[in-house]
Amino acid sequence: MSLLRRGKVWWYEFWFAGRRIQESSKSTSKTVAKQAEQKRRRELEEGFNGLEDGRAEQIRTIHELAKDYLASYALRNRGVVFAEYALRHVNAHIGDKMVVDVDADTIRAYQDARLKEGAAPKTVNEEVGFLLRVLGERGDIVRARLKKQHSLKLKVRTKIAKAFTPEEKQRLMDAAQQAKSPLIYPVVMLAFNAGMRNGEIRELRWEQVDLERRFLVVGKSKTDAGEGRTIPLNPALYDALKQHAEWFQLRFGAIEPNWCLFPYGKANHLDPTRPITTLKTAWTNVRDRAGVKGRMHDSRHTLITELAESGAGDQTIMDIAGHVSKQMLKHYSHIRMEAKRTALDQVWKNQTAAMEAAAQKQKTEQNCSPESGADRQVEGESLQKSLQPVKTKGWKHRGGERKPLKRIGSSGRTRTYNPSVNSRMLYH
Repeated sequence: MSLLRRGKVWWYEFWFAGRRIQESSKSTSKTVAKQAEQKRRRELEEGFNGLEDGRAEQIRTIHELAKDYLASYALRNRGVVFAEYALRHVNAHIGDKMVVDVDADTIRAYQDARLKEGAAPKTVNEEVGFLLRVLGERGDIVRARLKKQHSLKLKVRTKIAKAFTPEEKQRLMDAAQQAKSPLIYPVVMLAFNAGMRNGEIRELRWEQVDLERRFLVVGKSKTDAGEGRTIPLNPALYDALKQHAEWFQLRFGAIEPNWCLFPYGKANHLDPTRPITTLKTAWTNVRDRAGVKGRMHDSRHTLITELAESGAGDQTIMDIAGHVSKQMLKHYSHIRMEAKRTALDQVWKNQTAAMEAAAQKQKTEQNCSPESGADRQVEGESLQKSLQPVKTKGWKHRGGERKPLKRIGSSGRTRTYNPSVNSRMLYH
């Protein structure tokens, strides 16, 4: 250990684990600098050996930790609504418990209590996940024990989402068009024709909609891929938004770019500078009037399914929906049985047509052949006769009989040089 003074401030210097530690004590007192060096060395030794005193954290309540966690979570993530919702339920049940009191039994008791309240297993799993992250190192220990006991996550129903049939979709759009609220019809049309999420629709502002060039830009979104994506307006959606713009102009006398398409409030007390807080009640009324079961989010599943059935590429669908992976695309796409049947029937038709074409081609080639079997036989016999060794008048005029063929191989067997006969053997 050594102390040295730079100007009026004392510094301390020592070696720890093979490294040179040289730091300022921020003090003009040599005694204080010596004590600071001893404390710093002690901190490094305890940290290296895992002996830090964390007892103060162990006696903090979950409510206190959740408050700090949410403050940090809001700075690092886009949406904090669900985190607040999840931790609100956690605080209601075990918020007064200290960290040291939370164990695997506490988590299982919380799961049972939430299920009795009617919470979905997926929701309970999300809440437990937030709770374990709030607990920090204690949460890691509890998570490991729950995994070993196979009770960390509740079994989730895998088939919740659906894609509306064309008949259900039409009934929902008709019911929305006949509703008293002038807002629900453009909302439903955006859901079915743009595949936008609930929050994306509620937060939509006029500066994001270009009716002249017929496209809109999604603003704040759940994912990075969703924010800022552009979606073209098909004729049905264009007409719905144009009618909504006309109503908006009459209702407020103008359309400001930063005003919301779906203003906050009720009846005659609407504030276009603030977005509507919820669409749940309006959707429920439309759904009941149409006699259809399903969530508003299922309209998003419906559009993605229709895009997949139409043959649109994966990248195109992900750009429209704001997805970042094909796994998520698979989760949202519900290819209907009729589309599957049509696809398989088309494969069978293509195979059948190919087989019939091949058979017809073979039959045509046989019918159009220039020689029949009998003709080939006569020609072969004629060729054999022409190869027999005979004396002709032509040979006599040239000085005698025809010369014998060159012998190849054993005695008495000769091979012809006539290329039209393959390996024809002649005997003398």
